[in-house]
Amino acid sequence: MYLFNDITLLITHYNRSNSLEKLLKSFDSLEIAFAAIVVSDDGSKQEYLSHLYELKKRYAFNLITSSVNKGLGNNINKGQDAVKTKYTLYIQEDFVPQLKLIERLKNAHQFLEEDRDLDFVRFYAYTMFPNLEPYKQGFSLMTFSHFKIWETYRKFYIYSDHPHLRRTTFSKKFGSYSEGIKSDRTEYNMMMQVLSVGVKAYFYEDYKSLLKQENSIIEPSTVKRNFWRENQNFLMSTMRHIYRYLRFYLELIIFKMRNKK
Repeated sequence: MYLFNDITLLITHYNRSNSLEKLLKSFDSLEIAFAAIVVSDDGSKQEYLSHLYELKKRYAFNLITSSVNKGLGNNINKGQDAVKTKYTLYIQEDFVPQLKLIERLKNAHQFLEEDRDLDFVRFYAYTMFPNLEPYKQGFSLMTFSHFKIWETYRKFYIYSDHPHLRRTTFSKKFGSYSEGIKSDRTEYNMMMQVLSVGVKAYFYEDYKSLLKQENSIIEPSTVKRNFWRENQNFLMSTMRHIYRYLRFYLELIIFKMRNKK
């Protein structure tokens, strides 16, 4: 058993208690333990909530509930408020840790201990981050340049809600998550907040090897994407790329102006 005695595992949950159980079982089987586990629930239906209370008895986590669904932003904020340790490992309930995560989590913890300027370390993504400077142990520094306008808009995605280890003081530097809006916009706003303040973060390049995201037929993803975001037609994809690039730069300027007030 390896104990991370200054890390709290923060898990956001909504109507997928079987997925949560699989996540917790996986950490147990890998013999990874944390100082505490916080499960923040976003107003799940009673059938899932009842299961959560059963799991709470077995895994002794701190369950933070909500009487109604208030969205991802509120769910992360209230969960993060309950964390008392120096570091937070943030994971959504539909991920399953793999054996390789143990050593890489140790690496990430050591990086944060040694470098006070380091804000967080990412373990998962849908695609490779485009601008990386190799560091060590398979991790690289994510970089962002305002001046290289020919680069893909994906360079903006330094922050993501995907699994990452961060300082629990994250919100003191970057602010709380936006509430009362769609989950995609919540993540987008935090991405902009992080970029506008200034950030140092590492990305694990073999990003599919540490955790697997599993959405079953019984408990599918609760996030719905629209046609504009998902369509892969060449013309639509090109239009989307140009639109995002211009919009991202404009909004980053707006976020920077807000921070100066």
